[in-house]
Formats: sequence, C-alpha cells, structure tokens
Amino acid sequence: MPPRPRKQYPWLRQTGARPTAGGPPAEVPPPDPAGAPERTVEEAAVYRDGRRIASPGTLAGTYRRLREEGPGSMAWIGLYRPGHAQLRSLADEFDLHELAVEDAMEAHQRPKLERYGGTLFVVLRAARYLDAPEEVDFGELHVFVGPDFVITVRHGAAPDLSAVRRRMEADPELLSLGPEAVLYAILDAVVDGYAPVVAGVQNDIDEIETEVFRGHPEVSRRIYELSREMVEFQRATRPLVGMLHALMAGFDKYGTDEELRRYLRDVADHVTHTSERVDGFRSALTDILAVNATLVTQQQNAEMRALAEAGFEQNEEVKKISSWAAILFAPTLVGTVYGMNFDHMPELHWAFGYPFAILLMAVVCVSLYLVFKRRDWL
Repeated sequence: MPPRPRKQYPWLRQTGARPTAGGPPAEVPPPDPAGAPERTVEEAAVYRDGRRIASPGTLAGTYRRLREEGPGSMAWIGLYRPGHAQLRSLADEFDLHELAVEDAMEAHQRPKLERYGGTLFVVLRAARYLDAPEEVDFGELHVFVGPDFVITVRHGAAPDLSAVRRRMEADPELLSLGPEAVLYAILDAVVDGYAPVVAGVQNDIDEIETEVFRGHPEVSRRIYELSREMVEFQRATRPLVGMLHALMAGFDKYGTDEELRRYLRDVADHVTHTSERVDGFRSALTDILAVNATLVTQQQNAEMRALAEAGFEQNEEVKKISSWAAILFAPTLVGTVYGMNFDHMPELHWAFGYPFAILLMAVVCVSLYLVFKRRDWL
C-alpha cells in the first residue's frame, strides 16, 4: 500500500504553536523526548472484518501494520493526554486538519462535530458521578474518524474507552461496519455514562429538598454548587442533540449502514431524554433556591419578631422597675433630708413636723403611682 499523502504543519512540527502575526513562531517548550510519545498510548490495534489482527502497541508499528494490511483494515488508536510529538505524528500520518489537531492539543473545547474532508472530528464531554464527595466530574474526549482509522484523545478519567473496545471486539459483526461503528459505540458509552449522573443528581436534589425544609445551614451552598454542575452538564448534553441530528442528516449522503442508523437514532433519543432531565434539574434547583430564600427570610422575620417581643417585654419590666424606683425615691429623699440631724432646720422643732413629713411622702408616692398607672407603666 503506498504511503499516505502527508500534510505539513510547520507551526506544529517546529514549535507546537501557531506563528504570531508578522513574526516567527512563539517560543514553546521543545518536543517530547524520543521515548515520551508512546507513554500515553493507551492502546493501539489494527482490525479487519471486525477482528483484531495486530496489537503493535506503538504509533509507528500501527502505521506500518495498517499499510501492510491495505484496504479493508482499520486502526483504532487510544491516547490519554498526548504530547506534541504524538499529535504531530498522527497529523502527518492520517492527514488531520491543523485546526482539529490544535483543538485536541489544547482541550477545553465545547462539544461539537466538524467534518474536514474525509475526516470527522468530534468533541464530547463525558461525565461521571462521584459518590464520596457527591459531585459530578467532567472529562473531555476528542475523536478523529477517518476512512480507515479512529483516534481517541482523552483529557479526563471518563469515559472508560477500554470497556468500549471490549464491547466492540465482542461483537465482530458491529465492529466490521468500520470507523462509524466505533464512533457510535463511543457516543453510546458517553451517553450511557450520563445515566448514573442523572440518578445521583436526582438523589442529591431529593436530599436538598429535605434539608431545605429542615433549615440546614449549609443547604444554600450545596444548591449553588449543584447548580453550577448542572450548567456544565447542560453544556455537555445540549450540543449532543444537534450533533446527532447532524449525523443522521448525513446518513444518505455518506451511505451509513441501516443497522448503524438505528443505533444512532437510539443514542439520539437517550441524549434528548437526558438533556430534558438536566433542564428539569436546573429549573428545579432554581425553584428550590427561591423556596430556600423564602424560608430563610421567614425564619429571619420570626427571629426578629421574637427579638422584638423580647425587647418589648424587657422594656415593660424596665418601666415597672423605674416606676417603683421613682415612687420609692420620694420618701427616701424626704427621709434623707430630715435625717441629717442639723440643729437649725425648718420645722425641726415643729409639733406637726413628723405627721407633715409622713403625709408629704404618702401624697407624692400616691401621685406618682397614679401617674404611672395611667400610662400603663404599672
């Protein structure tokens, strides 16, 4: 089999970065050492008629065996966070478009499906639910699908592509349909991986609803964190609906096998269902947050009312104490003045001085009592 025509990427070959406008390529770290390119090759194999015929283990060996096998064979290469050297090698060998290679290198892409000539480039956002921290972990997967090759570039723990490979190898009839069948299996694995996430999030929402009505102090933070995860989940699932419909729109144009069409339609149905569930989760969390805010406000109002009532009761007690203190102050003042025992004091030797002082104390006390009673201080 003659060598493939190779497309040159000067920016990728020399620096791993695009040239800057009006100047030489930006400085970047040198390429990986000679032994590094194969360190992140998870698995590389060559297939014919749905059966594995070679497991070279290296990119160079996979290229060589694929050429030797000729038409009808397919290479399936799995990479995990590859370096510049690996992507440079793949771009040269399989004539991958520079924009797709750049996306696969940089990661952090939105889910999308793009066609570059005879190569399909797919970006997927996989998800998995972590039970211990009760949170959703997202991974990124880039897939290159060509006439006789499938290249997967994983930038996260999910999905488990080794399980996808085992599933396809256990079904040679499906695998014999070629690279499109592998793409279907990957899409199916990513979408199936959403199911445990949906179940875990549903359980979290149920727990949050219970915590909200129990007045748990940390529930607002949990609602906010889960809402952020649902935003990421929406970004992962919503584009998939359009992507799968775009794939289905090209069935006739690219002659997709009828059985494979059925499988892809089933995946599209699952994606649509998941997307609707995620939209529902986000709406439910928004409602729960509003209810929680209302309950918190009601609780604060009740506490303020209780404080106000306590303050009112305390004020009433202070009034009573102040009133009695004022009533008792009058006789105390008179008694204190006449208890000084000075020789020269008015009415000191008056016969009616003592009755007059007692009467004066009584009049002042009764007057103060009536005044305070009229004002409801007593």
